[in-house]
Amino acid sequence: MTTIANTPAPPYYAVIFTSIRTDADQGYADMAARMVELAARQPGFLGMESVRQEVGITVSYWKDLESIRAWKANAEHLQAQQLGRSTWYSAFKTRICKVERDYRL
Repeated sequence: MTTIANTPAPPYYAVIFTSIRTDADQGYADMAARMVELAARQPGFLGMESVRQEVGITVSYWKDLESIRAWKANAEHLQAQQLGRSTWYSAFKTRICKVERDYRL
């Protein structure tokens, strides 16, 4: 992903997922790609930006809190969450924020 998400005028929501990976790959790249594809089809999804280096940071943008709840409960996403806890991440934190203002160059 090399573009900045094209979000609408605020307000909208951002989910910030910060993680530290384990050494295990075991399908991580394929699952990450699938989650991007699946999230993009969820109602209320507005876009995503992600970097994965020493610390991974993924920010996804959503229309409202209900859209975020629906994504968290998606069956395939639940499976990815479980694999993240058991295999891929040594630590992670999720933050949900309301975007009240944005601007761009």
